[in-house]
Amino acid sequence: MATPDMLVNALTTMLVTLDPPGLAPVFLGLTVGMTAIQRKQVALRGSIIAFGILATFALFGSGVLGLLGISIGAFRIAGGLLLFWISFEMVFERRQERKEKTSQAAITIDHIQNIAVFPLALPLIAGPGAISATVLLSGTFPGPLDRALLIGIIALIMALVYLTLLVAERLDRFLGVTGRAILTRLLGVILAALSVQFVVDGVRSAFNL
Repeated sequence: MATPDMLVNALTTMLVTLDPPGLAPVFLGLTVGMTAIQRKQVALRGSIIAFGILATFALFGSGVLGLLGISIGAFRIAGGLLLFWISFEMVFERRQERKEKTSQAAITIDHIQNIAVFPLALPLIAGPGAISATVLLSGTFPGPLDRALLIGIIALIMALVYLTLLVAERLDRFLGVTGRAILTRLLGVILAALSVQFVVDGVRSAFNL
């Protein structure tokens, strides 16, 4: 049975990895020229699709690793290193630049109807970092009830993402450039600590320490 500490760790990991405040300015860039109703539709569809992707990895990610012969310890090490790289990008503001470049490229390739799928749901919300974090967490939530709790946490964070996208314009004005920079760096430091813990747990598991 999942302990309160495990639930708090999962909640923090998913919240920091998805970074709802960091999505706000990118979402505004993606939906330039849209009405409030159109933005709401894009935000809702993107959030639902992203939730479906992450929930699928929460349920079947560990099983797929087993079929491939990859131990959960090895994946924790690899996933922890990937999350550490994302935290590095957050601290030095490279992740935001990459997200903005992705959104700009997508606008020229796909039309507004497809923006909710690409790049909003994948890879901006359910990106490699969020997918890796989900699979890592699913390894610590082995039972059916535990997995249900993990999916509930993902649903809660995705609801927060959706609400953030709805108020993206006001949130962006409130935080400003300085506020976004401070918040992103703070979340990056927290994610760095969590990713190191994943690596430590992975080493212990892989070498039976």
